[in-house]
Amino acid sequence: MIPLHYFKIKLKSMSLLKNFTKTLLVVLILILTFQNKTFADGGFPVRPGRLLISPSVSYFFASSRWDSTGVKKPFPNGGKYSSIGATIYGEYGISRRFAAIVSLPFVYNDFTQNNTKSATSSGLADLETGIRYYLANIDFIYYFSLQGTAITPLYSNNASLGYGEEGGELKLAFSGSGHVGDLSSYFNASDGVRQYFGTNGPIQNRYNATYGLSLDEEYENQLSVTVSGINSWSNDKSFNSAIPGTNKDFSFLQASLSYGHSFSHEISLFLSGGEFLLGRNTGVGTTVSLAFVYRLDYR
Repeated sequence: MIPLHYFKIKLKSMSLLKNFTKTLLVVLILILTFQNKTFADGGFPVRPGRLLISPSVSYFFASSRWDSTGVKKPFPNGGKYSSIGATIYGEYGISRRFAAIVSLPFVYNDFTQNNTKSATSSGLADLETGIRYYLANIDFIYYFSLQGTAITPLYSNNASLGYGEEGGELKLAFSGSGHVGDLSSYFNASDGVRQYFGTNGPIQNRYNATYGLSLDEEYENQLSVTVSGINSWSNDKSFNSAIPGTNKDFSFLQASLSYGHSFSHEISLFLSGGEFLLGRNTGVGTTVSLAFVYRLDYR
């Protein structure tokens, strides 16, 4: 940036950078959380030798936030965030008991103030790799699973793409199926504890509950409702950091509605929309997401 009055413009630029970085990480967390589809978050087993591949794209927009007490406020100077995320998710059935999981996200973030572009960032975010173990089932209707996940940052010196810290998560899931009249229904519920291993690395509780209903007897169309959220705790309570930092102490609750269509046994599409209902130290956002699911059998 070439200043007309160096010190005034430099101070203004630093202020814009502070406003950009102090909430951008939370926006990113919300995007990545929303991209975790219900088909990939429950206890239903994956057939041995089956490979599930799901490319997805999501859009996030926010023009206000909740402060540390849960009071809703606009971003300073008419600030607005818009972010696009693209994720490749993969799941492979190793055996009747085990499945391998991988998730690779790319994000593009844009921040404006007073209708002027202030900052952008883009790049690969946190790679997630894990193993899911199917604990038990009840009459092959209800399933329980336990998943361990390793978190590996694919960037350095870029606070807008994540914490830049390795981490781990342990998640328990419960899924089941049933009927409503002649239509089939299902549910997924999961709860995970995630720990980042850096300085003041937060510990997080991530939860998700979904109820879905088929709209026809051929299982080609379905609707589902999801409630999910994160509670994150850290000794670092700061939100207005003077350096490009991360917001580690926050919480939010969101609700979303999803429509799914199966073109065949191998290919499905999911379209979702969500709204953040309440929170603390986080953005007030709206999300839209589109995902394709491909199922390939190798045995």
